[in-house]
Amino acid sequence: MKQQHTPHRQKNGCKGPLLALLLGLAELGAFWYFRRSIAAMNWFIQYVSMPYKRVLSALVDPLPFSAGELVCTLGGLWLVWMAVRTLRQQRAGQRVLPRRLVSLAALAVWGYALVCGAWGVQYYGTGFAGRAGLTPQPVTARQLADTAAWFARKVNETAPNVPRDASGRFAVKKRDILNNTRGLYEGVTQEYPFLAGPERRAKPAVYSLVMSAANFTGYIFPPLGESTLNVDCPAVFLPVTIAHEFAHQRGVAAEQEANFVGIAACVDSDKPEYVYSGYLFGYLHLANALYEADRDLWSQTGQLLCSQAIADFEDNNAYWAKFDGLTAKVMTTTYEGFLQSYGQDLGMKSYGACVDLLVARYCPQ
Repeated sequence: MKQQHTPHRQKNGCKGPLLALLLGLAELGAFWYFRRSIAAMNWFIQYVSMPYKRVLSALVDPLPFSAGELVCTLGGLWLVWMAVRTLRQQRAGQRVLPRRLVSLAALAVWGYALVCGAWGVQYYGTGFAGRAGLTPQPVTARQLADTAAWFARKVNETAPNVPRDASGRFAVKKRDILNNTRGLYEGVTQEYPFLAGPERRAKPAVYSLVMSAANFTGYIFPPLGESTLNVDCPAVFLPVTIAHEFAHQRGVAAEQEANFVGIAACVDSDKPEYVYSGYLFGYLHLANALYEADRDLWSQTGQLLCSQAIADFEDNNAYWAKFDGLTAKVMTTTYEGFLQSYGQDLGMKSYGACVDLLVARYCPQ
């Protein structure tokens, strides 16, 4: 009679995943500790974070689609498959759930650690204003009005330089905008040389409609340093959104500073659709701030805009009004929490804070 061997017991221990989880938490702990030192963060950004992102972004840059979207899609499908598999194995009597949960926790912690290392560190290093030597000061309503009026005149000068439809609305094809980014930062880097960096492509989002529902026009995928843009919304602000995401790629983390850099890059470029988009976006921020500061001055400034710019604002507002619902509010609250977790205490209000930089740089007085 042949000797009967005891079947091997399936290894469902949690030692490996638990060790990975603890190492991930240790890495996060190191980040939380060293983020108190600007010098440490600047060193990490210069020698680790930025080189890593430039290498990874160079690898995915030739792809005609968003690698970030692909990673998220595959990750979501994998989670669904793993959940179904785990359920089946549990029903078959295999105790795999504890190991899977610990593994999932370890994966989530390491994913967040990667985001912190590739992106979060930039919130704790020297920001754009510090590197540029700009010291924005609180501004008066009069300064806001003067700067908004200056931007309005620039909007009127540049509005006729872009193609328009029969209704007078911005009509540059989104594909042409995405394909016309080469040299976009050449102008602004003459004033701020530290913004120089390798050029990357702007990727159109397959899930653009989902982004609109979530109130997003674009994002950078930190693990790959890749920019993905919403191509469902009106095209008028697509150029300045691309410039904004490129600012993130070049190390500008704070949203208010990325808005300013995006506007400056656009208006300093030789691309008519980018110049107009930059001036219109700058005017929008200034006008919104002026509305809160002085309604009379806001009304006077609004009367300066040409009919073409007004048509573009109306088109853009009509589109986004369709998504003013629960999903957008939830996503806004979630992203506000994300910003605040990196010390951005103004949350989503930080998007409007770029007016201080605009006034400091462009106020005619």
